[in-house]
Amino acid sequence: MMLRHDWTTPEIQALLTLPLVELIWQAQSVHRLANPGYEVQLASLLSVKTGGCEEDCAYCPQSLHHSSDVTDRSDFDVAGVLGRALEARQAGAQRFCMGWAWREIREGAPFEAMLEMVRGVRALGLEACVTAGMVTESQAVRLAEAGLSAYNHNLDTSPEHYGAIITTRSYQERLETLARVRQAGIALCCGGIIGLGESGHDRASLLQVLSNLDPHPESVPINALVAVPGTPLEDCPPVDPLDLVRMVATARILMPKSRVRLSAGREQLTREAQILCLLVGADSIFYGDTLLTTANPSQHKDRALLAAAGVRVMEQPMPAIPGGL
Repeated sequence: MMLRHDWTTPEIQALLTLPLVELIWQAQSVHRLANPGYEVQLASLLSVKTGGCEEDCAYCPQSLHHSSDVTDRSDFDVAGVLGRALEARQAGAQRFCMGWAWREIREGAPFEAMLEMVRGVRALGLEACVTAGMVTESQAVRLAEAGLSAYNHNLDTSPEHYGAIITTRSYQERLETLARVRQAGIALCCGGIIGLGESGHDRASLLQVLSNLDPHPESVPINALVAVPGTPLEDCPPVDPLDLVRMVATARILMPKSRVRLSAGREQLTREAQILCLLVGADSIFYGDTLLTTANPSQHKDRALLAAAGVRVMEQPMPAIPGGL
C-alpha cells in the first residue's frame, strides 16, 4: 500500500467530487487492505476543564467570546478523572481522551495534575489522549515521559478559510504545535470540521494539509458542525450526511494507515449514514453520551450500530499495572 505525502488540492478535490458509488468503491478497496478485520476503536472523551477559553473559535460554545450557556468550570480532580477512565474501560473503550478548554497548557498545578492523569490512564491499560491547545517543547517532552499516547490538535478547516473561523491563533501556530508533539515522539490526533461555511475547495485544502504531513497523523477525526446557540455559527445549516461520507472516504484514500475517527455530529446522523462511514473508512468512534459539551449517541445505541454493521470492537490490552488503579 503506497503512502503519499505529495497530494495536491486539485487531486483531492477530484476525489471528493467523484460519483459517490465510485468513491465508495475506491475507499473500501483501501480500507479492506488497511483494516482487514474491520475493527473499530472506541474512544471516550471527558471535558476536564470546560468553558472560559480565550480562543474565539466561531463553532465553539466554550469560548468566553460567545454568549452560549457553557460555564467555566473544572470539576474533576485526578482521582475523579481516573474514576471516569475506569468506567470508560469497563464500558469497552480502548482510548480515553481528556480535554482542557485552554489556548495553551498552563504550567504549575494544572499541568502536574494532567501528567498524573496521563500516567493513571496508561496504568489502566488505556491509550491516553489530551487536547489542551498549544504546547511548548518542554511540555511535549514531559507529556511523552508520562506515557501520553496521542495529542489532539485539530486544524479545523483550510488555511484559506481559517481566518473566517478563528482570529486568536494562527494556522502556523497550529502546525508548530503539531511539530513539537511529533518531535517529542507522541502520536498526532489531527483532523477538522465540515459545515463551517467552507467551500468544496476548502475541504480539499484541509485534507491536503493533513495528508502531506509526514508521517500522516495517526488519528484523523472528521467532525460535522454541531451548531450551538450563542455561537457565531448557530444558524449554519446541517451538514449533508453524504458530504461527511465523502470526507471520510477521501481521508481513507489519502491516509491509508491512519485511524479515521467519526467524531462530532453523529447524533444528527441516521444509522445508515453512520454505517456508510464505517464502510468507507471510519475505524474509530467517540463512545459515550457527551463529547465535551455536545450530545453523542448512547453506548447502547453504538453497540447496536456496530453489531448491525458487522464490525468488531478492538480488544482491550491488559492494564500496564496489575489491578489498574
